[in-house]
Amino acid sequence: MAAPELESSLCSLLAGVSADPGVVVEDLRRLSGGASRETWSFDLVGSDGVRRPLILRRDPPAAPKGNMGLEAALISAAGAAGVPVPGLVTASDDRSVLGSSFMVVERLEGETIPRRILRQPELAPARAGLARECGRILAALHSIPPEKVPGLESTDPLAQYRGILAALNGISPVFEMAFRWLEDNRPIGRRASVVHGDFRNGNLIVGPDGIRAVLDWELAHAGDPMEDLGWLCVKSWRFGVGLPVGGFGTYEELISGYQEAGGDRVETTALLWWEVFGNLRWGIICMMQASAHTSRAIRSVELAAIGRRVCEVEWDLLAILPGPGGTAGSAEGPDPTRVPEASQPAEARPPTPEGADPGAPSDGYLHGSPDAAGLVEAVREYLENDVMTATDGRVRFHARVAVNVLGMVERELALGPVQAVRHRAGLASLDLADEAGLAAAIRGGELGPEDPRVWAVLTETVRSKLEVANPAYLLTPEAPVPAAGL
Repeated sequence: MAAPELESSLCSLLAGVSADPGVVVEDLRRLSGGASRETWSFDLVGSDGVRRPLILRRDPPAAPKGNMGLEAALISAAGAAGVPVPGLVTASDDRSVLGSSFMVVERLEGETIPRRILRQPELAPARAGLARECGRILAALHSIPPEKVPGLESTDPLAQYRGILAALNGISPVFEMAFRWLEDNRPIGRRASVVHGDFRNGNLIVGPDGIRAVLDWELAHAGDPMEDLGWLCVKSWRFGVGLPVGGFGTYEELISGYQEAGGDRVETTALLWWEVFGNLRWGIICMMQASAHTSRAIRSVELAAIGRRVCEVEWDLLAILPGPGGTAGSAEGPDPTRVPEASQPAEARPPTPEGADPGAPSDGYLHGSPDAAGLVEAVREYLENDVMTATDGRVRFHARVAVNVLGMVERELALGPVQAVRHRAGLASLDLADEAGLAAAIRGGELGPEDPRVWAVLTETVRSKLEVANPAYLLTPEAPVPAAGL
């Protein structure tokens, strides 16, 4: 459904909802946020001239998921419990209305872009208390018994994401290491509650006065309330800032806000477990997003780029999981230099065979000049210097994503051949031929974190991926994991 057709359908829908046949939809535009669902902003102007700012959320018509009715029920229940949410206007899973399942809510003023939330001076007063406020909001949410919202799913999270990884044919030895640690250290189960499932920096509307609304309820389910707290602490949601809770607060602030508002007592070992699980879950979601693109279900440069973020998660897991002789979540917390230093002794790093220079250009290059890297560079510069400066909104955002993707291709063309030689040498040091074999050996228990050779190969592999996908990530600040006895 194209924008003009969508605008007409919205008019018809909201004329009935508002009992005003003269309503008009104005300034309908798609926003850049939301990789799995479309988000549209518009104004509804009544026959009396009153303007009402609204947001439309809907499934991509090519990849319907449904359950908007359930999401609407969740928002209503959360609002009644004291969670700040946007006002619900209407929702339906009837695809004949707007081409796919949809929900219309009030559009609230405030900031949702995480980097701005973490850096804008005018939001400094809100940032100072944001972690405690998140704790208080989650305590209110977790006070809702699951039976208040019929239809919520409840699954074993490890089994669920193990199944998803298998269905994707995803291969990651680091993920296998995480699965083993999570299976061996699972905390005692708690009461089930309503879990938001995606409570993080980026799904909050923030103003100088604090959090104005919690957004994106599509992953809500029944489960352990600690899942939401651990997800909020995943490093990907810190956006380059060292503070562990969303980049804006400490574990102590989050836990204090949660418990003071009536939330369950937070065991830091359980919080660590859910943070590790959150990292693993985000990595598998990145694989899912990329699969949606490569399967041609949803062709999107953004989804393609997200696939290259898997190595960021692998790097974060290597930083938080115990290495040879290490213990995650000790009283001191892990050494933040452990991944690049202690886990990678010089003698264990797979060497580049002497004299090997597979990246060197050959005489008489087959395809002429410029080579592949030069062509990619030219397209990237065109997008960066011409397209981005001449566009705004969603087109400008995706142009920026495309620039980043082309940068990855340039780096892979330059670094990939030598990296491949080192990668093969590392696997050979373990008598393995490929990553699938390494993942299977870790899953089956033949190899594990007690072996420094395994840790060295995993670290070198993920470092190589990051050198291509996002070299700046290797320089982002580390934050301590929750220490025992907080």
